[in-house]
Amino acid sequence: MVLSGLDDLYRDDVILDHCRNPRNFERLGNPDFCGDAVNPFCGDEIHIELGFDEDGKVDKVGFQGEGCAINMASGSLLSNAVLGLSRPQILDLKKQFTSVMNDDIDIGLESSIAVGELSALFSVKDFPVRIKCVLLSWSAIDGSM
Repeated sequence: MVLSGLDDLYRDDVILDHCRNPRNFERLGNPDFCGDAVNPFCGDEIHIELGFDEDGKVDKVGFQGEGCAINMASGSLLSNAVLGLSRPQILDLKKQFTSVMNDDIDIGLESSIAVGELSALFSVKDFPVRIKCVLLSWSAIDGSM
C-alpha cells in the first residue's frame, strides 16, 4: 500500500514535469541574493539566485541542483513561485509553505498559500521521509535576504 502511494507520487505530472524540465535552471550573471542548501544525509544540493527590480520584486531567478526528483521539482516550483514577489513576501511564503509541510498550521490553509503548481508538493506530506527533499530549496532562502 505504501509503495503504491510512493509510485503515485513519482507519477505526479507536475512533479515529473518540473524534475525533467526544471524552470529557471541557470546561473544569473550578477544576482542580488544567493542561497545554498545541502542535505548531508542523502547528498541533495540546491543553489538559488535571485535578481530584484527597482521596485524590490524578483524579476530573475536561477537555480541549480542535484539530487532526487522531489528536490529538483521543488527547486523548479520555488523558482516560479517567487517571481514577482518582494523579499518580505518570499519570506512569508516560505514560512507558510514550510508550516504546511511540517503540519504546523491547519491543513485547510493549503489552498490559501498554494501558488499555482506549488500545491503539487503537498502530496509529499504523506511520505514524511521525503519532506526534507521538498524543503531543501526553501532552506536556501533565509532571513538574510
